[in-house]
Amino acid sequence: MQRLNLRNLSRKNLLSDKVAISAAIVAKDKNIRKLVKKFQINCAYNPPKKYLGSILDGRDITSVIMKDAMFKFYITANLNIRAKRRFLELKKLKKKITYKDVLKSLRKRDYLDKNRKHSPLKKTKDSILINTSKLSKKSCFYKIKKIMDKKINFNGNF
Repeated sequence: MQRLNLRNLSRKNLLSDKVAISAAIVAKDKNIRKLVKKFQINCAYNPPKKYLGSILDGRDITSVIMKDAMFKFYITANLNIRAKRRFLELKKLKKKITYKDVLKSLRKRDYLDKNRKHSPLKKTKDSILINTSKLSKKSCFYKIKKIMDKKINFNGNF
């Protein structure tokens, strides 16, 4: 874990279906979860100097990793929509995969993540549900920005 470089996490080969399923399987291990949690907390509270904060994306960020986050969003979409988006993303990367395989993989990963013993995927009571089934990336961004701006202006903090 000490040698993990943040730049390596943006490598395109990590977006494969095989990596996604492997992540769900490995995520069941309590010791691995402890290591990942420590890494994620460090990233959250110690972002690179050129940034004023951090944004974490993951299936247990609001329920386990960042329980005290100022903003918590549970972002989801219909399974078929998510599969279509993932399929198109993988096709752009020239991955040889079918829509049916992507759908099956997402269904399996959702099941594994929601039913794991340690840090299962779940929406927390204090997180805001954002269903992106009918939203573009840009629309989703603006919807979240509006919620954040409203909270910052109302509370006067940040």
